[in-house]
Amino acid sequence: MTNRSTTGTAGKFTAVIAGLGLIGAAITGCTSVDTDTEGSTLERLQQEGTVTVGFAGEAPYSFMQDGELTGATVALHREIFKNLGIDNVEGVATDFGALIPGLQAGRFDVVSAGMSILPQRCEQALFSEPEFNYTTALMVPQGNPEQLADMQSIAESGVRMAVMTGAIEADYASALGIDAMQVASPQDGMDAVVNGRADVFALTGISLNWMKQNNEGAPVDVTESFVAEIDGVPQVGAGGTVFRKEDTELRDAYNDELAKITSDPQKYLSIVGDFGFTEAEMPDPGLTTEMLCEGVS
Repeated sequence: MTNRSTTGTAGKFTAVIAGLGLIGAAITGCTSVDTDTEGSTLERLQQEGTVTVGFAGEAPYSFMQDGELTGATVALHREIFKNLGIDNVEGVATDFGALIPGLQAGRFDVVSAGMSILPQRCEQALFSEPEFNYTTALMVPQGNPEQLADMQSIAESGVRMAVMTGAIEADYASALGIDAMQVASPQDGMDAVVNGRADVFALTGISLNWMKQNNEGAPVDVTESFVAEIDGVPQVGAGGTVFRKEDTELRDAYNDELAKITSDPQKYLSIVGDFGFTEAEMPDPGLTTEMLCEGVS
């Protein structure tokens, strides 16, 4: 994981988020899963009783807290994989931009990060049906001195922007011609704003609100969430679990169990509600992974 500043004002808040986020490095190492055994991945996982998930330490999706892997996607995985006969969920921490390469290299079995389903990613891996709907928000210095409200206001103002490497907000910035600073983690983005190296950090609204709520003294604000627009087209985002291209059986079995959850608001919220998710984040049944992989939103 990347080194982070622990000096000045930002250092007071780095320690807090570190406890919530990237201390997962303690459980990583150079691990790999055995993808060469006979039988399908689903059969292997059922025999072993353990699935290894790659995660990027983005709360409240998947992160380490008090030495335990937790988060909304992790909670979904524990429920779904248990129903598939796989009782244990273990994690391997990595930078967000390295999740799909790590999956392809066999470092873990699936990606647990609530990753946005995008056409270019669908060329590299399989996605479950949507698990969450997304909106974007902006983390800004307290008082929002530049009065930023959306991606267009960032482009027009010429302020310094931070985005997480590999995240969908980086694509938004590129499409709008914004020369954004790339950071490895949500913590790095928050540090950049607190330290004055960036005027704004863009990420999913639920992630930024979680960070703000768990760092009450941090001199930052989070704007109202919004649906980003690129060339006048609303970018309705949704995220899901990521599988290797060859693991269609595992993906299909996962989808069957996921549908039982996402079709039942009470069940869905009983699993992810403790992490700040509401019915507003429930996936739209009319927005499928096939549509998102084709670039239709």
